[in-house]
Amino acid sequence: MPRDADLDPELARYSRQLLFAPLGVAGQRRLRQATVTLIGCGALGSALANLLVRAGVGALRIVDRDFIELNNLQRQTLFDEHDIAQNLPKAEAAVRKLHKINSAVELEGLVSDVHAGNIADLCRAADLILDGTDNLETRYLINDFAVRADIPWVYGACLAASGLVLPVRPHQTPCLRCLWENPPAPGTTPTCDTAGILAATANIVASLQATEAMKLLIGSGQPPIRPADAARSAPTGGRLFTIDVWAGRMRTVNVQAAFDEGDCPCCRQGRYEFLSGARTATSTTLCGRDAVQILPADTGGTSVSGGTGVSPVADAEKLSFKAIADRLPPRSNPKWNEFMLKFTAEGFAVTLFPDGRAIIQGTSDPAIARGVYAKYIGI
Repeated sequence: MPRDADLDPELARYSRQLLFAPLGVAGQRRLRQATVTLIGCGALGSALANLLVRAGVGALRIVDRDFIELNNLQRQTLFDEHDIAQNLPKAEAAVRKLHKINSAVELEGLVSDVHAGNIADLCRAADLILDGTDNLETRYLINDFAVRADIPWVYGACLAASGLVLPVRPHQTPCLRCLWENPPAPGTTPTCDTAGILAATANIVASLQATEAMKLLIGSGQPPIRPADAARSAPTGGRLFTIDVWAGRMRTVNVQAAFDEGDCPCCRQGRYEFLSGARTATSTTLCGRDAVQILPADTGGTSVSGGTGVSPVADAEKLSFKAIADRLPPRSNPKWNEFMLKFTAEGFAVTLFPDGRAIIQGTSDPAIARGVYAKYIGI
């Protein structure tokens, strides 16, 4: 192994990582050429972004629809109180921090909701998709898109002290729907709002996801993952990682039979119901908060998690926060920057984004949230 001083300057910062034989200089160079889309930058996503940027991935696109709150700081490792004071969305705050960590990585932060109408653009040129989300509908949407586009992705989930990780090589190992054909009905499973979440759980799950991502990106002994028509050898078996941080347990489950012997509606039958919008929910309570997300009228006027399949207001039609603030009632206390407008009305806290999307806090009733949106934003 060459000394630090003998290394290409672009590789010198990774000298200790290069000593790890399965990676080496060749693997590091493949990482440097890779483009990754990370969807969600909360507990999992912020840890994932930190790990990948420090590892030297070439380009990282971070997509997140939300802003930073005080309760996020317990587990969302890229953010601090200064970000809250600046009213920064998570995607923007993450990019600012990550650029200071590794300026050689090409970073892009997008404050956007991911839905069927924009996921292809958000994942353009991606060699890998990473799941940093907090809801199942978006994960099933990612799965549909990744399988159809033949892009590997890594699923991750955590709650309380438990976590799951599933690396997916489309058409070779089980996809999400091979294991769980349908998501559970709303309200039938615990959330971080009801069961809580340990920061350690999120960081361990993210570490496993990042490791699997690196293996997929460098090939890990396999032929190149992409393009789809490249020659491939028989894939390694599908694996599901399960952890219980509090009990100190971790298991690796061989789930390859779910693909080999199953009849998955997605990767076997070619039905992409979440990508088509046929399985899109119309409302949700955002994880960990008494809040509803609303999309503007030109997307169908619905409150959503994961989207309606239609893109929100185009960049050229971004809202004038000042114009909206000027017509708000007294004592609404509007504050805005280029990223969002915040105000209070009738006991609700409203956060409005430039594309017309809003988060209404103080209710979990979509009808009430839509009423607040129509009354005070009116678009």
